[in-house]
Amino acid sequence: MALSNHGPRGMSFDLTGCTALVTGASGGIGGAISRAFADAGAELVFVIEPGQDATVRGCGEGIRDVVPLDLASHEGRSDSLGALVEKHAVDIVVNAAGRITRGASESFEDHDWYDVIEVNLHAAFDASRAAGRAMIAHGRGGKIINIASLLSFQGGINVASYAASKHALVGLTRALANEWAGYGINVNAIAPGYVETPLAAALRQDPERYDAITARIPAGRWASPDDIGGAAVFLASAASDYVHGHVLVVDGGWMAR
Repeated sequence: MALSNHGPRGMSFDLTGCTALVTGASGGIGGAISRAFADAGAELVFVIEPGQDATVRGCGEGIRDVVPLDLASHEGRSDSLGALVEKHAVDIVVNAAGRITRGASESFEDHDWYDVIEVNLHAAFDASRAAGRAMIAHGRGGKIINIASLLSFQGGINVASYAASKHALVGLTRALANEWAGYGINVNAIAPGYVETPLAAALRQDPERYDAITARIPAGRWASPDDIGGAAVFLASAASDYVHGHVLVVDGGWMAR
């Protein structure tokens, strides 16, 4: 297990010697976290959606493997993630893959509901379970980071499946933290605020909603994906060794209003 304490009181943010598996690595937040991990010295295993760009700029030579995997498909997903965790002796897992479908609940299609839940919740559980199983079996600790949302705390508008999945992801984070903390496995989550990513394109293209949201953020701006990277490095590093079951909100002050 490469995650060990370094420096004064073990407060190290160095990820040298660690291997991190990141789902949704070609996306905005997943890509930014990957770059931050690479800067901190980690080697990277990327899980991307089939057909997506396998290149994550800024990761240099730290990329160990890139694996296309349809996370919306239950068939074979758990076995594939388990094989990756074992093959690369993964120390860190980041469940950054996410989907959102907008629509009024009374006319929401079944396939849209289940598609979002599969990627945002079920795939995150599969990856976490694979990591936890391997880390316990091999007697090493590790870090699991789920990407939650402000809609882990709020209902939103016309995003019932997304809000439900993100509420559940926080519950899963806390449940796994309770079970695995004694094995030296830290399970935590990051809840980003409004971030300039393709997932938020519909809001950003609506001038009235974009302006209203921005006006409510004390920082006065939306986050860039890179704003999430530092929080992820903290939760992946030895500096967070006594942090379990926490949801770290990175929102420019939104929840403080």
